[in-house]
Amino acid sequence: MVTDPEPWLQVDLRDRMEVTAVATQGRYDSSDWVSRYMLLYSDTGQAWKQLRQDDSVGRFEGNVNADAVVHRKLTHSLRTRFLRFVPLEWNPSGWLGLRVEVYGCSYKSDVADFDGRSSLLYQFNQKSMSTFKDVISLRFKSRQAEGVLLHGEGQRGDYITLELHRGKLALYLNLGTTQLKLSNSRVAVTVGSLLDDQHWHSVVLERFNRQVNLSVDSHTQHFITRGDGDSLELSFGGIPLPGKPGNFLRKNFHGCIENLYYNGINIIDLAKRRKPQIYTVGNVTFSCSRPQLVSCTFLSSSSSFLSLPAAAPSAIMGGFCVRFQFRTWNSDGLLFTTWLSPEPQRLVLQIRNSQLLLTFYGSGQQRPEASAGHKVNDGLWHTVSLDTRSLQIILTLDNEPASPLDSIHGRSRSLCVCFLHPGCATSGCQNPTVAFQGCVRLITINDQPVNLNNVQQGHLGNYNELQFDTCNIRDRCLPNLCEHGGRCWQSWSSFSCDCSGTGYSGATCHTSIYEPSCVAYKLLGSSSGFYSIDPDGSGPLGPTLVYCNMTEERVWTVVSHNVTTPVRVQGSSVLKPYTMTLNYSTSAEQLRALISRSEQCQQEVVYHCRKSRLFNTKDGRPLSWWLDHRGERRTYWGGFLPGVQQCSCSLEENCVDMNHFCNCDADATTWATDRGVLSYKDHLPVSHVVIGDTNRTGSEAVYHVGPLRCYGDKSIWNAASFYQESSSLLFPSLRAELASDIAFYFKTSAPSGVFLENLGHRNFIRVELTSPLMVTFSFDVGDGPVTLVVKSHLPLNDRQWHYVRAECSVKEASLQVDQLPLRFLEAPTDGHQRLRLNTQLFVGGTASQGRGFLGCIRTLIINGVSYDLEEKAMVTVGVSSGCPGYCSGSSSLCHNRGRCIEKSSGYTCDCSQSAYGGPTCKEEVSVSFDRESSVTFTFQEPFSVMQNRSSQASSVSRGSSTRAREDVAFSFITSHSPAMLLSVSTFSQQYIAVILAHNGSLQIWYQLQTNRKPDVFSPVFSNMADGRLHRVRIRREAKDLYVQDIRRKYTLSSDAELILIRSLTLGKVIRSDYLEEAVIQAGSKGFVGCLSSVQFNHMAPLKAALLNRGSSLVSVRGQLVQSNCGSLAESITSHNLRGNVSAGTYSTYLRYCSIECKYILIICCCVVAL
Repeated sequence: MVTDPEPWLQVDLRDRMEVTAVATQGRYDSSDWVSRYMLLYSDTGQAWKQLRQDDSVGRFEGNVNADAVVHRKLTHSLRTRFLRFVPLEWNPSGWLGLRVEVYGCSYKSDVADFDGRSSLLYQFNQKSMSTFKDVISLRFKSRQAEGVLLHGEGQRGDYITLELHRGKLALYLNLGTTQLKLSNSRVAVTVGSLLDDQHWHSVVLERFNRQVNLSVDSHTQHFITRGDGDSLELSFGGIPLPGKPGNFLRKNFHGCIENLYYNGINIIDLAKRRKPQIYTVGNVTFSCSRPQLVSCTFLSSSSSFLSLPAAAPSAIMGGFCVRFQFRTWNSDGLLFTTWLSPEPQRLVLQIRNSQLLLTFYGSGQQRPEASAGHKVNDGLWHTVSLDTRSLQIILTLDNEPASPLDSIHGRSRSLCVCFLHPGCATSGCQNPTVAFQGCVRLITINDQPVNLNNVQQGHLGNYNELQFDTCNIRDRCLPNLCEHGGRCWQSWSSFSCDCSGTGYSGATCHTSIYEPSCVAYKLLGSSSGFYSIDPDGSGPLGPTLVYCNMTEERVWTVVSHNVTTPVRVQGSSVLKPYTMTLNYSTSAEQLRALISRSEQCQQEVVYHCRKSRLFNTKDGRPLSWWLDHRGERRTYWGGFLPGVQQCSCSLEENCVDMNHFCNCDADATTWATDRGVLSYKDHLPVSHVVIGDTNRTGSEAVYHVGPLRCYGDKSIWNAASFYQESSSLLFPSLRAELASDIAFYFKTSAPSGVFLENLGHRNFIRVELTSPLMVTFSFDVGDGPVTLVVKSHLPLNDRQWHYVRAECSVKEASLQVDQLPLRFLEAPTDGHQRLRLNTQLFVGGTASQGRGFLGCIRTLIINGVSYDLEEKAMVTVGVSSGCPGYCSGSSSLCHNRGRCIEKSSGYTCDCSQSAYGGPTCKEEVSVSFDRESSVTFTFQEPFSVMQNRSSQASSVSRGSSTRAREDVAFSFITSHSPAMLLSVSTFSQQYIAVILAHNGSLQIWYQLQTNRKPDVFSPVFSNMADGRLHRVRIRREAKDLYVQDIRRKYTLSSDAELILIRSLTLGKVIRSDYLEEAVIQAGSKGFVGCLSSVQFNHMAPLKAALLNRGSSLVSVRGQLVQSNCGSLAESITSHNLRGNVSAGTYSTYLRYCSIECKYILIICCCVVAL
């Protein structure tokens, strides 16, 4: 057994050495070994720091038996004198046994110690020398969070400053003339964090012309500066005032610097040898002094404490004084409490909402409080002092006094730093929600310093879950693991990502909230309009706004540019050509991703000419041309492959002069036109237009380049059929990503099979159908195998398409199958972060060629990259391209979100999630309302709107369940206003309301945050209560609100999601406690008219109300009659044309139609019953 509660083995290398590897072994001929350990290092035997691997894992795997030697090569060599091996786990059947060996070599360095009032000044021999390349390298360790490491000034106003600011390294750089001082040539870059930890940090600053690289340890920033640079007079350790040695402009560096080189020159060596180009200011010594600041770390937010006895009371008023320093990331935590005599008086100091809060608990009900600071959880050291030796209690934070408390009577009995002292069980003591978690140092009680070494050795006080002689704080936001520009927030033990405004969601902002293509929106039942698409999904490219034209059989994606109207050109020649740059509404990278994903793309070019040629020259050189996306010249004008100088009329053999290949090459004095469509994808889009023949008399041209138009989505129906268990498609190994997502569709009749697998030395990732009712996602990133399971109540081997999405990140892992509940598992706080895989990716099988999948897989997308299954299948035995079946093609057999279901001799459409009905989900579902009518759909249980977004098999991509998104669509006819069309309410008093105002204009109300006024938008100011059929489509993506058909985009004040939806109501609203007055008026008036095809996300509430009238979830008030808004609109239009029905008599006509519709309803019910 191990009697020491905190065992460790310390190695003294006698001098600082460069350690490259360690090895461990158990005790000889025994059952004693260490299976996992932590490695600490120190220069002095004090102020230890934990060694972490590349992925921030702070533990090392040890032995599995007593005899084998386990070598552990360090990723980066370590320069230290002391090593401490701290066992974490050992053989449970034996005792702790550990033998170690350390590998490395000697390490020599030149060191300078700066006391905060000193510096070294380096002067160049040639003052006018310009430098194009500079390299400054050094290592430092600091006792403070502020201080200038390096400062240099040139003769032309150039300057460079490298300084510690709030524990980070900041670089200020200006390389230019004095005229550029106020320009953007000043560059500020910040790198690193927590650099005041009294440990060595490496810095390399490289400049080559205007390219600058700044590296601190393993973190690097690259940037471009302006100006060419000049030779600088460099000062190390501070910025001395000119002519006043010892006086400094900024706070000086206090700590040690070693191996300081400027362009290969050893600055410290020159100073030690007293060379004339080095001038010493103040006291600079050439050995690094030992740190005097001993810290302790409170490891647990629930069980760490340090209990100390009160020192002798002060002679002044019998009070006491406590002073200490702390640092933490947590916004809440109890710092200390002290009991006073007589009981039950006590003082409690805690961090609450990032502020210090001091509370005095007396015998009465009143609890005086004082606060200080506003963000004390910033990871920096803060000094706090509490003094009761006067008539007031004085709380001081960082030497800034806070509001004092009233006087108290009593004497400190004991002090408990970081509450949870065993004496807390006494009467009147309440445990805090969370204890302090962080670092504490320099504790003094009544001006007597507390020796923490005595505490550790058991000679003073009591403690639990503390780590002495180290501040084990780490910055979990460095590097920032939040993707796509997400903001990182951290506590002591974890971090979180704020994804607002990024267009992404999930624990690390990994999942795009947008669909990848217009085709994907079409499959969701969307209509034409502006949409944000994200062609590479979770990849590095962001979303972009495009127009989706869904009026044709093909779905077209349209990307516009800055030249939307025809442009007239005159006075250009080949020597001085006219050039126009086309700037598109999306980036070049996004355009390439869109084009690559599309089946076909095209761009129309039109050239109207009068005496302006394209190619008709003697030497064959073109007179006008266009540039492709790479900036390369292209001389073909539609209809021809690259390299052919011809126009479409030549291909169609209808040029005005058959002696020329273009109409404009006839060089006629009358207007002619060459028109064509560019469709070679590798050259699109057109980036520039160059015209060079409009400088002759009477010569002019008018050109027009249309928008980029693409149709299709190659990835959606990219499928492969597997008919041999031993066969699989092989792709390159997955990269070591911090987050990996896998999405695909499958259909099969087999009971089991592996969908995909990728292996590493120890890591792996696998998705498989383990039984007809179960899909599993297994992986190991280095912390041991993890398996997530989704179980279905219906067989998944039913020959129908099923959707699977698996994701693992540094925060969590998840598995989604169709609409089944999402399964997720949080990742270990300090676990490994990257999948390290080295074999090929097997799709449809495994490396062992066993448990292969039999069936079809399509739309395989991994980390935003679409995998071409069809191409691989063409050259793989046992696999064929495509997938048989009616529901496996790109044609939309089922419309308006209908799901295609395979049958033995055909297919059928499941319209359960569509607002439409009929065999192919194309027949509208309409209802006529009167003033008292309403339909309220009550959700079965409180839930977020995002949980209502399903993953139906006909869809293309599904994201995280946390995205803020609504999709509302309906049609209506009315002649009454104001009117309530639709409202959604939540248990948290949020709401959405779509109303017609008094003047008949459409208004959209969004109340997302109850402490703010609602957002109100009026996309249509004209009167929509005109007795005509109107289609409304409202779609929200985070803060972006799109009103389709009207083609408007608005920005909400918040991107919050609807939380705990209560109900959705069509027509009259009875409950209106928290609604605005205009919404209340519209709700009280209800709706008189016809509502049709109402869709809310993946719900069809109007259709659900008609089919579930007896359900407790559906509440119907007033008269509700099934109708047909489309037919009604045609009838009204016909009557209006004959003058029989006016807007004033519309309600009478509607009542007449409602009576007729009662019989229609009966007939429909009979049909349904049959």
